[in-house]
Amino acid sequence: MNSAHPGRKEKLKHELWEMVWLFLYLAFFFCALVAYDTLLLKQYQVEYWNFGFALLNAAVITKVIMIGEYAKLGSRHEGKALFISAVWKAFVFGGLVFAFHVVEELVKRLIHGSNFEHASQGLRFEQFASRAIVVFSTFVTLFVFREFRRVMGEDEFNKFVFGSGKR
Repeated sequence: MNSAHPGRKEKLKHELWEMVWLFLYLAFFFCALVAYDTLLLKQYQVEYWNFGFALLNAAVITKVIMIGEYAKLGSRHEGKALFISAVWKAFVFGGLVFAFHVVEELVKRLIHGSNFEHASQGLRFEQFASRAIVVFSTFVTLFVFREFRRVMGEDEFNKFVFGSGKR
C-alpha cells in the first residue's frame, strides 16, 4: 500500500495531526469554561464537575469542524478579506456549536428521566446565548489562524508562527 499510494499515508498523517491540534485547542477552551463555572458555582456551594463533557464536546466539535471544512461550510467569503472570512466561519461553526449544545442539554435531561416537553421547557436560552458569544469570540481567533494558514500555505505559516517549516 505504501508504494502504490504514497499520498494516502501523508494525508492521513496530516489529518490526524490537524485533528489533534484542533482537539487540544478546543479541549483547553471547553475545560476553561467548565473551570470558570465550577469556581463561580463553588461560592454557592454547588458542585459542578463537567470536565468529561468538556472533553467529549471538544472531540465532537473537532470532528464537526473537520467535516464542515471538508464539506466547504463557511467557505462563502474565502475570496474576501481574511478577517471577513474568519468571522463568517466563526459565525457558521459557532451556530453549529450552539445547536449541538442545545441538543446535548436536551439529551442529558431526557437521560435523567424528563419527558421531551419538560426537558425543552427547562432550557435556559440566555445561558446558551452567553456561551455562544464566548464560543464565537474564541472561534474568531481560531479561524483567523486557520485562514492565515490557508492563505499563506502550511510551510510558510509554520515558519512564521513556529520559526521553522517542520512540526
